[in-house]
Amino acid sequence: MSNQQHVVKVEKFGNEEIEVLYRKPRKADSYDNNPGGWGYYGELNPRSYIQNDILCEQDTTVTLRDGVKIYVDVYRPANQTNVPAIIAWSFYGKRPFDMPKSWRIMGVPTETVSNMTKFESPDPGYWCKNGYAVINVDPRGIGNSEGDAHVWGEAEAQDAYDVIEWVAQQYWSNGKVGMAGNSGVAMTQWYTAAEQPPHLVCIAPWEGCSDLYREFICEGGIPAVGFNKFVMQDIYGPGLIEDHPAMAEKYPTINAYWESKIAKFDKIKIPAYVCGGWSHLHLRGSINGWRKIRSPKKWLRVHRDFEWPDAYSNENLEDLKKFFDRYLKGIHNGWEMTPRVRLEVMDAFDCDYQKNRPEDSFPLKRTQYKKLYLDASNSSMSSEPVQTESKASYDGETGVITFDMPFEEETEITGFIKLKLWVEVDGNDDADLFINVQKLSTTGEWLPTSVIGEPHPGAPGKLRVSHRELDEKKSTEFQPIHTHKNIQKLNPGEIVPVEIEIYPTSRIWHKGQQIRVQVSGHYIREGWFEPFAWDTNNKGTHIVHTGGQYDSYLQIPVVPPKYQDGEFIYR
Repeated sequence: MSNQQHVVKVEKFGNEEIEVLYRKPRKADSYDNNPGGWGYYGELNPRSYIQNDILCEQDTTVTLRDGVKIYVDVYRPANQTNVPAIIAWSFYGKRPFDMPKSWRIMGVPTETVSNMTKFESPDPGYWCKNGYAVINVDPRGIGNSEGDAHVWGEAEAQDAYDVIEWVAQQYWSNGKVGMAGNSGVAMTQWYTAAEQPPHLVCIAPWEGCSDLYREFICEGGIPAVGFNKFVMQDIYGPGLIEDHPAMAEKYPTINAYWESKIAKFDKIKIPAYVCGGWSHLHLRGSINGWRKIRSPKKWLRVHRDFEWPDAYSNENLEDLKKFFDRYLKGIHNGWEMTPRVRLEVMDAFDCDYQKNRPEDSFPLKRTQYKKLYLDASNSSMSSEPVQTESKASYDGETGVITFDMPFEEETEITGFIKLKLWVEVDGNDDADLFINVQKLSTTGEWLPTSVIGEPHPGAPGKLRVSHRELDEKKSTEFQPIHTHKNIQKLNPGEIVPVEIEIYPTSRIWHKGQQIRVQVSGHYIREGWFEPFAWDTNNKGTHIVHTGGQYDSYLQIPVVPPKYQDGEFIYR
């Protein structure tokens, strides 16, 4: 049956039946209908050809367990068998370079990758030359592949399971399969690995959310429908596609459907090389995924740069090759001596204080959590509790308030940050809070980090106040986790405490530089190419109470030096 522009399917999640909304994607007929360019969905054209000693078996048919036929492009060394395979799985079209205009990747110089490269995916031009096959997949309901499209979660992962096992049975395969890719191509890896396909040997999810509701669709309980509609708008296929933004409107709190979009981390036991960016929306998913998976062989690298230039840099390609060589080819190359955690400690603009600093855990074991108490009377913070009550207010739709504090000595903040606020709303029964933690110079000027030449607004956090209920079992002292199950609206004059999760960061503050926490009802960022937008509810005036019984504070993870000798500091 239909619901406006949607088709409703009743599907089972655990023991619960839920109505899932599907919509009709655009037709996969021409570039003119593909404004975003995430990929290109040309006509079905099965053929084989050799380009630069790489054999492409284009639009190869794979039949899934329920009989649905999907299509993949297989790239492999032309004169070699017994090779491992790397799968690139996403709803992005598998041949973006077939588009009528030039295809480029932001932050990556033209011709860095070959014209066989799927968006955000491994480049066959590199990997096939190094003895690997690369499988570019148009999943169920995407491009010319049959069926209705599931995007992220258990259902799509079961299809990926089938493709992995099909690949392992090909005459040219050595029976070992890995997965790689960024962003959307990374996200599906969490769900697929949890299905435990027998021939999936290792994964490399770089910059990928692993909890769709909390990290992508409804960050902090605030619907992020704008960006998600932007991401999903260019999907093409013959059937229907699962409509996440519409599901967020239909089911604004977590139910069994959204639970199915959280990776089953305890079932992931294979080697994993996880990557995250301090400045990226996928950061929480990357780090939480790495922390929670059960694999004894897992590595984490976190950097300042944007995902695309990081992924296609020569240095990081060679690093990933060492990982795949070890587990997909069985080469004993010393990979196990790679530090378990490698961190870039940011400073200002494009200057990093340290690069790939080795650590053995995250959060770092030597972390000292310190509370900086907010004082609304003078927009400051201090390490001592504030005795006198005061309050600061701003217009919920347009305003912003800040709290600053200088550091008297060099201070490193690395790890999870949280903000506790006592809040009240005048003229509404709810509020959406957008937080940035920033660095200021010794003279009070903003010192952002740079991402593809643009200033990043700072370590972010978000929370809809009515979603403030904490999950006591999952929350820790350094990371509040919200249930997003019970809506708690505000009464007139009611002042409530909220704990806001701030995304992790790693940054150095030199002596005299200041830390700032920025509180607003809207996202503050200008000039960025991604159209981030949230469906906010911010009528009225937001009031933040501090001091006395209202112990509003910013909790920071201070990392002491590994060694110190007088004024000499070793980090």
